[in-house]
Amino acid sequence: MSNIIPVNNNKGPVFEYEKKLASGHLMPDRAQAVLAQKLQILLQKIETLENNSKSFTWKKRLGFKENRQIEIKGLYIYGDVGRGKSMLMDLFYSSIQIKKKRRVHFHAFLQDIHLRFNLFRKNNPEGGDPVPAVVKSIVEESKLLCFDELQVVNIVDAMILGRLFEGLLSHNVIIIATSNRPPDDLYKDGLQRERFLPFIKLLKNNLNIEYLGASKDYRLEKILGMRVYHYPLGKKATVSLDDYFLALTEGYSPSVDLIEVKGRVVIIPIAAAGVARISFAKLCGEPLGPADYLDIAGRYHTLILDDIPRMDESLKNEARRFITLIDALYENKVNLICSADVPPQELYLLGEGAFEFQRLVSRLMEMQSEEYVALPHGLI
Repeated sequence: MSNIIPVNNNKGPVFEYEKKLASGHLMPDRAQAVLAQKLQILLQKIETLENNSKSFTWKKRLGFKENRQIEIKGLYIYGDVGRGKSMLMDLFYSSIQIKKKRRVHFHAFLQDIHLRFNLFRKNNPEGGDPVPAVVKSIVEESKLLCFDELQVVNIVDAMILGRLFEGLLSHNVIIIATSNRPPDDLYKDGLQRERFLPFIKLLKNNLNIEYLGASKDYRLEKILGMRVYHYPLGKKATVSLDDYFLALTEGYSPSVDLIEVKGRVVIIPIAAAGVARISFAKLCGEPLGPADYLDIAGRYHTLILDDIPRMDESLKNEARRFITLIDALYENKVNLICSADVPPQELYLLGEGAFEFQRLVSRLMEMQSEEYVALPHGLI
């Protein structure tokens, strides 16, 4: 008797996708529909395997041997920004009925891995290899891992991913990932990239590679042609930012994100679907540095920043942090939507730091352009 069950579109990503079409939240898109169907098939394979594993528990006591007939490969979905990769993966994740699953931004996952490595070293001062122990801890927590925005930007991460993923896959952990880049372009031109190539081969051998082809960038459509810099401060500007957040997050429930960088925790009070919202006072009034802002820039494709004041020498520390923040956002091509007291040219009064602000004004102006908004998120 086959373990494969017929494709059932009465639940799962296809069902949820069609609900979004019917409600007008999405426009028909053939490439998205095809990918939704592939995710549907994958979901049913995983749920079938899960149900078979549960039924085998009592059979094992009677001496039966497990016969795993379903081969399950994960999925690596790549394509341009705004094509709906994360949305489709999230429809899959929210629909699948298994307990041990985890959906996480890839940058946050890497941070978690480094924390686990540090904990292992602390608990094992005599030394040892942390990878097997970390793999074991992840396997105990998750049978399914869904990674959003897989990208590799530094040599430390590049060197550990091969062994880490090899361990996870050897324990039959199913991996689904979204990325703006095809596997062969990951960590492109990075230091010692030849040592990273086995990881790319591992992905291509163990995950089905799916390209979500070029079409409309629905996220981009919501921003292009609209004001992203709102002044003066007041109810009208706040309502505009509220509307942007709702449009960009497509009804996802916001949550609080806790970002740990070098022992510090940065609190993002409102975040959903790759969009973060926070006030200037919280982001630039706190003693944060370049590492914090780069971490934020690597995690979100859009930052909504409320209540930027006009600054003078009494706010010179806040002004310096604001410059550092904008540099991090600009280098990572993060979209900035903000409310401010005055236009960019008037943000900083004469005094110490005014010259540095001229470059910032230039970047703020460029970040309002359609050309900038259309750039893919991530280090270029």
